Amino acid sequence: MACAAWALGESGVDLVDASVTWEGLVEAGEDVVLHDALCPMTPPAFIAACVEQARESGEVVVGCRPVTDTVKVVGDSRVGATLDRDDLVAITSPLVLPAGVVARLDRRPATDLARAVADLAAAGHRVRLLPAPAEGRRVSSVEDVRLLAALTSATA
Repeated sequence: MACAAWALGESGVDLVDASVTWEGLVEAGEDVVLHDALCPMTPPAFIAACVEQARESGEVVVGCRPVTDTVKVVGDSRVGATLDRDDLVAITSPLVLPAGVVARLDRRPATDLARAVADLAAAGHRVRLLPAPAEGRRVSSVEDVRLLAALTSATA
C-alpha cells in the first residue's frame, strides 16, 4: 500500500481519502485516478502518462499488460478451444477517469479495475489501453511478489 501511495504522490496525483463520497469527487470537477494496491510498483512516470493521455483525449485510460499464458475455454468440465493471446490483455493500474467522464457517472466505478473497465465500456465510454511497463504488473501470489522484487531491485 505504501509503494502505491508513494507512486501516486510522485506522479502528481492528489490522494483522496476513501471516505470522500462519489458526489464530492464529481463536485470537485477533477480527474479521478483509481490505483490497485496489488500493482504496488507501478512507476510514477507511467501513472503521469496515463493521466496526461486521459486529459488530452477525454477518454478513460487504463494500464494493461500482455497475456502470455495459454488460456483455454472450459465448459461442462471439458477443456475446449485455446484463446488467441493477441486478443487478450490483463488490466493493471492505473484507471484514469477524466473529469468529463466523472461528471457523467452516477456512482463510483467498481473497485475491481477489470470490472470497472468492462462497465465503463458497456456504458459507452471509450477506453484507451496504455501498455504498462513490467514493473506495473499485478501481484496475486508469493511468486509474483518475488518477480516484482527482482524487476525493481537496485541491482536489476
